[in-house]
Amino acid sequence: MEQRERAVRLWFDMWLKKEDLGVLDLFAKDAVYIESWGPEYHGAQKIKLWFDEWNTRGTVLQWDILQFFHREDQTVAQWYFRNQMNGGRVEAFDGLSLIRWDPAGRICFLQEFGCNESRYDPYQDGPVPKFREGSAAWF
Repeated sequence: MEQRERAVRLWFDMWLKKEDLGVLDLFAKDAVYIESWGPEYHGAQKIKLWFDEWNTRGTVLQWDILQFFHREDQTVAQWYFRNQMNGGRVEAFDGLSLIRWDPAGRICFLQEFGCNESRYDPYQDGPVPKFREGSAAWF
């Protein structure tokens, strides 16, 4: 469990530092990575390409791990994430990563789930719900 948590922390630190500290060692050669909003990367080389390319367009400002859950070859990490793209747009949300490990201790599958941080109670003013206007978040 401790080794797995160190590996997840290393992955988050890479993003915070904008530095590859061993992407190809962390992920299995045939790993699959699914982002919460749709993109999917197949293979450690593609995950590294995404990491390197994305960091030319944006900066991860915060990626705090709140807790871990472990079961057999799986780990779930709960976290809070905030970034800023080069154009100035800031994105922030709560999330989970569902991670599966291979026998060598590398990540072979990682799927993110996001939750909009702009939450509200549609029943605040009574039994008839009042939903916010506009389009829903991209999750």
